[in-house]
Amino acid sequence: MRTFTDARLQFRVMIGLMSIQQILSRRVAVLALSVMLPAALSCADAATGKNHHHTRHAAQPANAGAAPVILTAHPGTKLDEDARKLNEDDLQDAAKHHDQPVVLVGSASLSSGKNDEALFVQLQSARLCGSAGCTTSVYLKHNDTWNTVLDSVNGDISVLPTRHKGMHDLLVSPNDRWIWNGKEYQDTLSAPPMPK
Repeated sequence: MRTFTDARLQFRVMIGLMSIQQILSRRVAVLALSVMLPAALSCADAATGKNHHHTRHAAQPANAGAAPVILTAHPGTKLDEDARKLNEDDLQDAAKHHDQPVVLVGSASLSSGKNDEALFVQLQSARLCGSAGCTTSVYLKHNDTWNTVLDSVNGDISVLPTRHKGMHDLLVSPNDRWIWNGKEYQDTLSAPPMPK
């Protein structure tokens, strides 16, 4: 095993044979420097007794542990009935234009409370869905009243294992995280400043 002094001496001898311009202008010299420098540093670590251990940890994706909310049509069920009442204005407007949207619903628990199911609702029709797809709204029942906690977002929604203020975070599309602020879900993506 070479010591730091041997490597440094060899490095100095190599540099002493050429000027800096010659070293930088010759590919072989640059290659030699690229080989010698790590060797010199490695010898320096060995001489000083320092060891560097690098551990590479796998990065956790933003959606680790995400549970997708599956939206399906459930005509005649209590969830479908509630979804139609909550979206009555949109459904009436669609009917005026001879449009009959498909009502998709899903549910998921957003907190540890037993009676804390959220209702996810998406209305699908050519008129109501745009180039970004169809929007989904999320409602939470409190004292027999449904409250909107996330309104009209585009993309698939998943429930994350992480929580804020007792409620699970939501992931919209691949990396748009929404967190509970105590009253409703708030987007964590910062919006660009408004033009003046």
